[in-house]
Amino acid sequence: MIDFSLVGAVLSGVVVLIILILRFKIQAFVALLIASVLVGILSGLNPMEIIKTVQEGMGSTLGFVAVVVGLGAIFGAILEHSGGAESLAVFMLSKFGEKRSSWALMLTGFIVAIPVFFDVGFIILVPMIYALQRKTGKSLLLYGIPLLAGLAITHTFIPPTPGPIAVADILSADLGWVILFGIIVGIPTAIVCGPVFGKFIAKRIFVEAPEVIEKDTKNINYPPVAAIISIISVPIVLIVCNTVINSPLVTEGAIPNEIKEWISMIGHPFTALIVANLIAWYSLGLRRGFTKTELLNISTKSLAPAGAIILITGAGGVFKQILVNTGTGEMLANYFADKGIGIIFFGFMAAVIIRILQGSATVAMITAAGLTAPLISLNASEPEKALLVIAIAAGASIMSHVNDSGFWLVGKYLRLNEKQTFKSWTIMTSLLALTGFISVLLISLFI
Repeated sequence: MIDFSLVGAVLSGVVVLIILILRFKIQAFVALLIASVLVGILSGLNPMEIIKTVQEGMGSTLGFVAVVVGLGAIFGAILEHSGGAESLAVFMLSKFGEKRSSWALMLTGFIVAIPVFFDVGFIILVPMIYALQRKTGKSLLLYGIPLLAGLAITHTFIPPTPGPIAVADILSADLGWVILFGIIVGIPTAIVCGPVFGKFIAKRIFVEAPEVIEKDTKNINYPPVAAIISIISVPIVLIVCNTVINSPLVTEGAIPNEIKEWISMIGHPFTALIVANLIAWYSLGLRRGFTKTELLNISTKSLAPAGAIILITGAGGVFKQILVNTGTGEMLANYFADKGIGIIFFGFMAAVIIRILQGSATVAMITAAGLTAPLISLNASEPEKALLVIAIAAGASIMSHVNDSGFWLVGKYLRLNEKQTFKSWTIMTSLLALTGFISVLLISLFI
C-alpha cells in the first residue's frame, strides 16, 4: 500500500531543491540539505532524528567519496600540468593519421577524462582541434564532437571520475564492476556519439577555428605517451584485479587468505590512487623538473573544485538517508515491484527529469541515486548495482541545454551560436544518454 503523504514529502523536497537552485541560485550543497530536512519534517521525523540522519548520511558517504575524489583530483592536476594530455593527443593523431583523426580524438578524450575533469581536459585539448581544422579546412565539429564524446563518456561512466564514484558509493556498488561495465557501455556509445555523429553534423554545420597563433608542438618536451597510459592504467588495473579476485569467478581457497587480503588492500580505490599519485608525483613531476614546492601548489589548488563535489555528494548521501529512515524507500520499492517497473528504468528516468529541470549532471546523478538507493533489494548482485550506476549516470547526461554550464563552455570554444549548440552538443548528449541506457538494458538481459 502506498502512503501518499510520504510520496508528497519526497516530491515536495525535489521541487524545493530545483527552485532553490534555479530561482534563488543557492549552492547545490545547501539546497540538497534544505530539501532533505524538509522531506524529514513532512514525513513526520522528530527534529533531533532529522539532525542525526543528516550526520549519518553525510558521514557514511564522505568516508569513501572524500578520499577518492581528493586523490583523483591531485592525480589529474599533476597529469594536466606535466603536459600528459597533449602528449597523448599528439601521439594519437600521428598514429591514426589525418583521415582517422576524429577516432584519435575520441580515444584521446576517452583516456584523458579518467584522471582529468571534463572541462579541464577539453580546454587543454581544444588547440589540437583548432590546428586540425585550419589544416584540413573541414568543419571544426568533425573534430570537436568526437573529442567531447570521449571526454563526456568517460567522465560520466568510468571511475575514478567523481560522478560515477558518488553514485557507486550511494548505491553501495563495487567500483571494479562499475569500471568494467562503464568501459563496455562506453565504447559503443563513444563510437555513435563521436565519429559517427561528428561526421553527420559536420556536413550540416560548418565552423572555423579562431585565428590565433598555433602552438609549436614539435619542439615541446612532452612526457612519453607510454608513461602516461601506464600511469593512468595503474589505479584502474588494481581496482579491477581486486574485484576479480574477490568475485565468484575465483573459487574459494584458490588464493591463500593472507595473499587475498593484501591484494584487496592494494586494489582498494584508496591504495590504488595513492600508488598512482606517488608514481605521477615522481615520474611526471620530480623527474621532469618540477620542484617539490611547485608540486605542492599544484596539488593544493586541485582540491578547490574537488571540495565542492565532495560536499554535494555528502548532501546527496543525506537525502538518501532521509528516504531510508522515513521508510519512504522501502514503500516505493514495494510499490514499483508490484507495478512491474524496473529499478534501472526508474533510476534512469529520475536522473533524466532532474537533469533537464536544473541542468547539473552531478546534482542529477546524486539526487537520482538518493531516490533509487532505498529501492535496491538486499539480494541484488554487484553486477546489477553496477549497471544501475551506469543507467543513472546516462540519464544525468541527457539534453545539456541553457541551464548547464557545459552548454556555454562548448558553444564558446567551438564558436557556435545557441541554435548550433543545440543541434550539435545537446543532440550529442542525448544520444550519449539513450545509447548508454539501451546498452545497459541489453547487458542486464544476461546478468
